[in-house]
Amino acid sequence: MGLDPRQLLVLVICPTLQRLDLWSSAAEELLLGIAIQESGLRYLTQLGGGPAMGLWQMEKITHDDIWQNFLHGRTKLALNILGPYPKPDHARLAWDLAYACGMCRVHLLRCPGALPAAGDLDGQANYWKLHYNSLLGAGTAEQYCSSWRRVMSK
Repeated sequence: MGLDPRQLLVLVICPTLQRLDLWSSAAEELLLGIAIQESGLRYLTQLGGGPAMGLWQMEKITHDDIWQNFLHGRTKLALNILGPYPKPDHARLAWDLAYACGMCRVHLLRCPGALPAAGDLDGQANYWKLHYNSLLGAGTAEQYCSSWRRVMSK
């Protein structure tokens, strides 16, 4: 049994996005969908011993690249993501839900184009595949939609 998706949305995703001044209904729905697809709202480390961590299953290389090449010159956003901690730490993705959520949103902020509209599950699935899972990733847009429907129908 995993986390309740509605609680994750209300208690973590929405307040985190608001604190970062990056909230939209499209963003909150996409971040919930990514967490559902990536971790099943259950796993904090990648199954099989891979490098990804947290509900959003971000790899250290992506985490570090965001800090080095995107957040470096964006002090306010960087400080809001860090919160009370003095430096970024990939391991924090596993135990700090707000940090992991914020890092996922910033990763998407770097992607070209607008987020798919709220309610556009196919658009969100395709956006996730292209910009988060990557074209080389094992996941499919169909799996994303299936995971969303399975978790959200409970």
